[in-house]
Amino acid sequence: MEIKEAILKRRAYRSLEDVEITEELVKDLTECAQLAPSCFNNQPWRFIFVYDREGLKLLCEALSHGNRWAHAASLIIAVFSKKDSDCLVKEREYFLFDTGMATAFIILRATELGLVAHPIAGYSEGRVKDVLGIPEDAKVITLVIVGTHSQELSPVLSEKQIESEKRRPERLPLEKFMYINRYQEV
Repeated sequence: MEIKEAILKRRAYRSLEDVEITEELVKDLTECAQLAPSCFNNQPWRFIFVYDREGLKLLCEALSHGNRWAHAASLIIAVFSKKDSDCLVKEREYFLFDTGMATAFIILRATELGLVAHPIAGYSEGRVKDVLGIPEDAKVITLVIVGTHSQELSPVLSEKQIESEKRRPERLPLEKFMYINRYQEV
């Protein structure tokens, strides 16, 4: 699969089926993240791959009500970092950007492998830190929910989520976020 094909194929599906997660898969995804660019090669990203049933159950307790669909995950990747692990140039905190790029590499590789890798924001950061032993001074940036796409709709989905399952949500027109040579208010 070409990279553009993986980008086009990537979707934030919420109807998931179980898939076997192996150490080889985790290593494969991690090796892709390892190659992401970062400021001065600091590689500030940290990932915890949770796929044992008890760990998944505990982690699901940290999810918001709207993410009940994620209880069907085969793997949840906790993505975290610390501000002082990366460049701080004036007010620019690179750790978020660099960790985001590494996470995107994982998501695209998972897509290439036929998996759904859906990043979410609906969780209790404190509870995630408690469950996983993440240091207090770290920032949990996202949880990536991993499984395979089920053709059967999850019964816990809202109407809006069901609509997103059926068709890709509308994307902004290029003119809304692309500027040539200089910013111009539209």
